[in-house]
Amino acid sequence: MDRLDNTIRPYAWGSTTAIPALLGTEPTGEPQAEMWMGAHPGAPSRTGRGTLVEVIDADPQGELGTAAVAKFGPRLPFLLKILAAGAPLSLQVHPNLAQAKEGYADEENRGIPIGAGHRNYKDANHKPELICALTEFDGLCGFRDPSQVADLLAGLDVDSLKPYVDLLRAHPEEAALREVLTAVLGADREDMARTVTEAATACARLGGDYAPYADIAHHYPGDPGVIAAMLLNHVRLQPGEALFLGAGIPHAYLNGLGVEIMANSDNVLRCGLTPKHVDVPELLRIVRFEASDPGVLRPEASPDGEEIYETPIDEFRLSRYVIPEGTPARDLTLPTPQILLCTAGSVRTGELELAPGQSVFVPANEKAEVSGPGTVFRATVVV
Repeated sequence: MDRLDNTIRPYAWGSTTAIPALLGTEPTGEPQAEMWMGAHPGAPSRTGRGTLVEVIDADPQGELGTAAVAKFGPRLPFLLKILAAGAPLSLQVHPNLAQAKEGYADEENRGIPIGAGHRNYKDANHKPELICALTEFDGLCGFRDPSQVADLLAGLDVDSLKPYVDLLRAHPEEAALREVLTAVLGADREDMARTVTEAATACARLGGDYAPYADIAHHYPGDPGVIAAMLLNHVRLQPGEALFLGAGIPHAYLNGLGVEIMANSDNVLRCGLTPKHVDVPELLRIVRFEASDPGVLRPEASPDGEEIYETPIDEFRLSRYVIPEGTPARDLTLPTPQILLCTAGSVRTGELELAPGQSVFVPANEKAEVSGPGTVFRATVVV
């Protein structure tokens, strides 16, 4: 197995303290948003044998296993991250696999450079993802019931929001949500900025259920995404709880530290809370306009102590072991590739000792035993 040396991405929304606190390092004063573990070409993990991309390319069958290569091709199909949000991320959705293939092919045919700021599809893959909280973690996930959104907006007593309240109360669910999001994102920017400012002042005054939106507005003053965010469910995860984000579900992470895993893709359609490109027509084509419960996940324990976060896709499978001191080593050997990530205590696997934030890549069929005391997350695939 290979100890991983991982890149930390300094996105502006990142916490300046959360990842250093996990790693036991001194903060630099700069944001540290995500630590990437995997074979994504943008920031592949490094090993003693080269980058993880180079290691897998040299022997896909040996590193990934026959079944994984047959199902997903000669590549690691997931990306594992530690995510540390100190400010809200952009409000966004991800396409399903058919939409991603269609969108990528269309932009390729139109000759849009892959690095262009207005490009939507960086690859032809979908991007389902799972976030598991290591600390209290705040996010937005899925649409509220339109009547609940209407009550929330009406409570602000902002005249320019009243037409949205009327729409939400007068139309069926899908039409109401679609019409209001379309109106918010298509409104005159100066008029909407004034509306957002007035709404943010009311949110700060009212507190309670409105407090998250006051904080969002503090970070993104005047952004239409502040009103769009009020259409969504606010969720506060406790450590160990998780959210699964499927295709078409609008979401945003607001604050906290978590372990995130996703299909190996960069495809994002943004709704707001960002200076980046917002393609409203394409966004409206991808979004699923239906109210939904956020569906907080809690792990399901197996007899051997593995706590599994069940999801409906195969590109990744995330689980957790909380290993008490003095218990026998657990055999984690699999016929599929694994990344093991320590998040608490001290975990030994083979000859390697892992402190919080440290990780290893375990090739398919390679012997992998772990002992504690500590907590280790296991990322692999379903074949």
